[in-house]
Amino acid sequence: MMRELYTQVIMDHCQRPRNRGKLEDADLEEHLLNPLCGDEVVVYAAFDGDRVAEVRFSGRGCAISQASASMMTERLSGKSLKEAEAEIEMFKEQMVGKKEFPKLDDLAALKGVVKYPSRVKCASLAWSAFHEGLSKGGRGSEELAIPEE
Repeated sequence: MMRELYTQVIMDHCQRPRNRGKLEDADLEEHLLNPLCGDEVVVYAAFDGDRVAEVRFSGRGCAISQASASMMTERLSGKSLKEAEAEIEMFKEQMVGKKEFPKLDDLAALKGVVKYPSRVKCASLAWSAFHEGLSKGGRGSEELAIPEE
């Protein structure tokens, strides 16, 4: 039953994670732990003005949490902070079944997780860490308004 969660895309991201490793001099660094299963993640991001220049992650946990973190780094890199916040919100809505996953998208591999509420937190861990880091670090859209010249 759980095997259906571990699609080829999830296993690929887990075995060959994108953007894994610490980001030196990160503007955002947020650590989250899922005490129910022991998954943990540290999300790092560097900003260029109001853009997410680079996102990386480190940590350990199940294939779902690690693959989702890898997918998140690809999804949020290059986005404006407002777009990144919208992506995080969309992902969370997909994880609770409020929105559909796009069919031709790596994130669609995670749609089976929705059937297992205890695994939703695994898939959402890195996304939540990024969101929390934005909130705590004062890097939210309002505070990052670029003054007009």
